Amino acid sequence: MIRAIVISSLLVFIPVFAHASDEMIDLVKKQRIEIEEKEKIVKQEVARLKELKKEINDDIEKYTAVLKQIDKSLEKAQDIGSKRLRHVAKAYEAMQPEDAASRLTGLDNETAVQILLKMASKKAGLVIGMMESKKATKLTKEIAKIKKI
Repeated sequence: MIRAIVISSLLVFIPVFAHASDEMIDLVKKQRIEIEEKEKIVKQEVARLKELKKEINDDIEKYTAVLKQIDKSLEKAQDIGSKRLRHVAKAYEAMQPEDAASRLTGLDNETAVQILLKMASKKAGLVIGMMESKKATKLTKEIAKIKKI
């Protein structure tokens, strides 16, 4: 009799366990589906980030090439400017020191210094010697600063 009671009690719990087991299986299935969806999203995001990284690297290469081209253009412009300045300096060297001094006095200090630096030292010295002393002093100080650098 006790045996029959125990067996009948177990028969009552078996559907409960079966029902709980089905719920667990359903829960695990839902979690697996959620994980798969999240993995899919993560994979898509990784692919998007890789593409973005490639685009950024391509842009870096493109801008680096543009910067190199700008540097070349600047060098060319500076070279042209330097040639022109040498030409002007030669013209001042060809002048009488008094004439060159009076013309350089009329220029801004930076331009006058650049011309004097391009002239032969002896000619530049003669020209500075013919300038008003205040202007000659200012230009000499500017030349000294440039030479130190």
